Amino acid sequence: MATDQGSTIPHPLRPLSPDELSKARDIVVKAQGGDGAVLWFRSAIVDEPKKDELITFLAAEHEGRVPDVIPPRQVKLLYDVIKDGKVQLTETVVDVDAGAIRSTKAFESRYQTSYTALEFGMFQDACVSSEMFKSALEEFILPDNFVITIDPWPYGGPDVDEDIPRYMQGLVYARDMSKNNIDSNHYSYPLPIIPVMDVATKKLVRVDRLATGGVGDSLYPPPPGGKPKKLFENCGPAEYVPELLDRPFRTDQKPINVIQPEGASFKVHGDNLVEWQKWRFRIGFTLREGAVLHDVCYDNRPIIYRLSFSEMTVPYGDPRPPFQRKQAFDFGDGGIGRAANNLKLGCDCLGAIHYFDSVMADSEGKPDLAKNVICLHEQDNGIGWKHTNFRTGRAVVTRLRELVVQFVATLANYEYVFAYKLDTAGGISIETRATGIVSVVPIDEGKVSGYGNVVNPGVLAQNHQHIFAVRIDPAIDSYETGDTAVIIEESHPIPMNPETNPYGNGYEIRRRRVERAGFEDAEPKLNRVVRMENATKKNAVSGKNVGYKLVPSATQLLLADEKSVQAARAPFAQHHLWFTGYRDGELWAAGEFTNQSKHEEGGVKTMVERGDWFVDTVDESEDGNGTAANGEAREEDDTIETKGTGKKSSPVVWSVFGLTHNPRVEDWPVMPVEIHQFHLRPADFFTSNPALDVPSTKNESSVLVPCCDVADKVNGNGVNGTQLSSTCCSSAPSLRTDSTVQKSPLSHLQGTGPDVDPKQIPVGGPKEKRRLSATLSNLFSWKKE
Repeated sequence: MATDQGSTIPHPLRPLSPDELSKARDIVVKAQGGDGAVLWFRSAIVDEPKKDELITFLAAEHEGRVPDVIPPRQVKLLYDVIKDGKVQLTETVVDVDAGAIRSTKAFESRYQTSYTALEFGMFQDACVSSEMFKSALEEFILPDNFVITIDPWPYGGPDVDEDIPRYMQGLVYARDMSKNNIDSNHYSYPLPIIPVMDVATKKLVRVDRLATGGVGDSLYPPPPGGKPKKLFENCGPAEYVPELLDRPFRTDQKPINVIQPEGASFKVHGDNLVEWQKWRFRIGFTLREGAVLHDVCYDNRPIIYRLSFSEMTVPYGDPRPPFQRKQAFDFGDGGIGRAANNLKLGCDCLGAIHYFDSVMADSEGKPDLAKNVICLHEQDNGIGWKHTNFRTGRAVVTRLRELVVQFVATLANYEYVFAYKLDTAGGISIETRATGIVSVVPIDEGKVSGYGNVVNPGVLAQNHQHIFAVRIDPAIDSYETGDTAVIIEESHPIPMNPETNPYGNGYEIRRRRVERAGFEDAEPKLNRVVRMENATKKNAVSGKNVGYKLVPSATQLLLADEKSVQAARAPFAQHHLWFTGYRDGELWAAGEFTNQSKHEEGGVKTMVERGDWFVDTVDESEDGNGTAANGEAREEDDTIETKGTGKKSSPVVWSVFGLTHNPRVEDWPVMPVEIHQFHLRPADFFTSNPALDVPSTKNESSVLVPCCDVADKVNGNGVNGTQLSSTCCSSAPSLRTDSTVQKSPLSHLQGTGPDVDPKQIPVGGPKEKRRLSATLSNLFSWKKE
């Protein structure tokens, strides 16, 4: 990379500082806080520069020159203006360098933004002070020493006939105090009630009762009344904290230490610039998305402008009311970044670790530092590449090393682990892990249900899905608008025919360019691949356009009926791939406001419907699955405000994948991680394997572990002095350990050698030549014409 002459200029993507937040907050309070108004702050983030301005800065940065224009440093604040008993959700963008407000926007009351920690905290107090809640509890008899625990939840999508203000619901459990341990697992004792609170009044509006029957029973609970019902008579604990486990710890697990004696190979700068193994990128963090990667480059060649987790919806498949509303949007309803863990050294991340903090705003808009929300570390991921030349007995092997950018979020019962993994072969893996505790409801003793699985006596873990969306804004070897093209590539069989496929073994690769906004689905039978390519730059070896490829994950998508509120709120979850035209600030697969939404507004479906295109001339005859006629959503619908607003844009790719979680008993009381990855891999981006220059270095700290009873075998020798195998012992001490079969090139389908100069191959007289010719003809089935 060229010397960065502009390195002293503060970078536009640097993290928000406490001073910047304080300054922006004071400007907003001065402008909006007069005349009896009270401001209640919800979030404050860096307002990312407009793309046209930022790519000019990035191009200059990578060329090592001072940029002609520096984008303004702006902070976006979201807050409530509370005056005369009314609440107005407002967003203001402040230019902190100029000390001026650049824009202010007031939102309609129908838009419900994400909940804050303080709002969630109100729920417990509302329940405890409610006679309605107390009356509901009196319908049950709890064992002695049990106390009530409540998890606040988003209200979900209102029913079709509901017109409600800002609501919140909660799931109620009991905890056994006799253990004298506040970490005793309350999720093993669910109660059959769900209280609902009006957030504005901080009072309960009702307490929903839950059906607790099994197969063949009613979808609806019996009416309250009669004698109080005894709970948890035959239920048992389900503990996971070490001191309460009902089984001893394993004693045969030895430590594994990740040690880098020379330190980490990566370098982190003060403005969150990371450099590692030819990779160069910047790390951001938002309350909604968590970790974000900006300006991802390899060897100073741009690949991705912005990479982020955009949304996740978790719809539950239990049709008994009120579970139709049990559908969380964990990014939009609460914020994955807001729920980020304080990661611990040696636990969440191993090895040589760098942690990133994040400045957040409290309810007064003042800076609050969230510690260790991201960890950065290297890890070994097995063999990177290897080949053994058995002619010479030489093997060359390298390790695949990854740089991991990881963050973890806890949302009520669940934990999610998110990671971007960049590797030494130029690849990027995007990974999610789901763990934590499955969401449970009570079930009558001795019954089973088709809506979930009984994981403990009286405890039903409900069937549900987790569907994620990742937003990829590609910049393949160029930042310029129009330089990146998206290609759908498929592998199709060629019908057997005498002209082009006489033996039936041939297949062909078919390519079609995504010319307009639309959608696609994974198709393993065709090996459907998304190639993000530079539209003009060719690979010097293959002659193909330089690019990166993505194989979409063929996971199950949303199961809710297409006419349901669940489906209307999450169109993104109905296709594996979406292609939309770029707009500044469009980051959310399900739209900006998911909380209590009845249908998507501003998400990928809306983006597709406006009709953006990516090429100068669109082929109207193309009939792709979603990327042409289908994906344009051509149905006549005058209510779609975005129709007719399309324009030529650069493409943004959204990758959607899901986990259909039908719980197992093994998921209880805390589930082993469910792991999903998809990969971005170079496809003719380089002129050879980019990991060829990774050193083939033997790890000298690795040790041999014999598998035999070493008490009778000392220093590698058997009882009778015979040599032991270095890999495993044998019942036959006389067996050779220098196997000629294993070493033979022919065992590995390689020639024995020696290599021969064709000019030196001895050939006899005409009779011998005819014999050799006949031998070769028989060997290769040649026919004399």
